Amino acid sequence: MSRLRLLSAAALLAVTANSHASSLIVTTDAIVGALKATSDATSNVTSSFRDDKIVRAARDDAASFVASEGAIRGVRLESALEHIRTQVPQLAATDAQLAQAILTL
Repeated sequence: MSRLRLLSAAALLAVTANSHASSLIVTTDAIVGALKATSDATSNVTSSFRDDKIVRAARDDAASFVASEGAIRGVRLESALEHIRTQVPQLAATDAQLAQAILTL
């Protein structure tokens, strides 16, 4: 009888380990998918604004914004953020994401 209990416990442990591993994979896939969608949207914006004078002029302000974790918000950056959101109203990116995108131009 103890052998049956041992096999049952081993089977239960195997099933439990598989469920945790699969939930980790699903969670990881969801996070990576969300990051990829944000990255794709941001890269689409940066490619369309690569030659935009308002956005290009905001690079220094964007660098200060990113380096200060949002504490320093320059006038040129504010103007560029407003300009981008006017041009692409469906964009759902944060100010930090847009500032990082401006730095990649």
